[in-house]
Amino acid sequence: MMSELLVLKDVVVSYGAVMALKGVSIKLNEGQIIAVLGANGAGKSTMLKSISKIVPLKEGKIFYKGKDMASLSAHDLAFQGISHVPEGRRVFPTLTVEENLNLGAYGARKRLLDEEVEETKKWIFELFPVLAERKNQLAGTLSGGEQQMLAIGRGLIAKPTLLLLDEPSLGLAPILVKEIFNAIRKIHEESGTSILLVEQNAKKALAESDYAYILETGKISIEGPASELAGDERVKAAYLGGSAVTKKEQK
Repeated sequence: MMSELLVLKDVVVSYGAVMALKGVSIKLNEGQIIAVLGANGAGKSTMLKSISKIVPLKEGKIFYKGKDMASLSAHDLAFQGISHVPEGRRVFPTLTVEENLNLGAYGARKRLLDEEVEETKKWIFELFPVLAERKNQLAGTLSGGEQQMLAIGRGLIAKPTLLLLDEPSLGLAPILVKEIFNAIRKIHEESGTSILLVEQNAKKALAESDYAYILETGKISIEGPASELAGDERVKAAYLGGSAVTKKEQK
């Protein structure tokens, strides 16, 4: 039986008088890919930021590996095995590809040997061959798709137990979206990393996920196994253009 890795319980987050999350509760078990879907402004990114300690909780609790995360600071997370790949890539443009990757391992150095970092970097270059070709190139000169690959690689090099992905396909051409989701599948299959995926591309997200939550105006409105949500008439009408999706469609 899979054990609980991450649990959000009645989480409330506000920006001044604006309530961004209104009592959100979700659960992610070890080895799962969980998708969080919703429109712009629903609170998806805020939820990830609350896990990453970027924004404080007003109410509620977050548990990681059964322990309350309240005492952890943001810089503790890499050591604890949590990596956050934020929306918008946010690579260091004046550093090379390899330097960006090396920085991703900085917070986890206390638990990783140099050999482990180099081995993981080799795996990332196999996952995204274009990064190997451009490892000495400044990150700011990469294309948008290449920067997204680098951002994911920077999150992976710390060998996380939990990977938080915020809109990894946003703004990418369809062929690159397919490549990114293929990489997400490989990451999960080859490393066993648990993934919390925030994504607007509902078809792709549901096709790769085990379970999904629909977030609307700061509240969970629908949840269930991803395969069931892909056939749910409410989800189909709001997020899938009226058509269901299966894993076969994405492969």
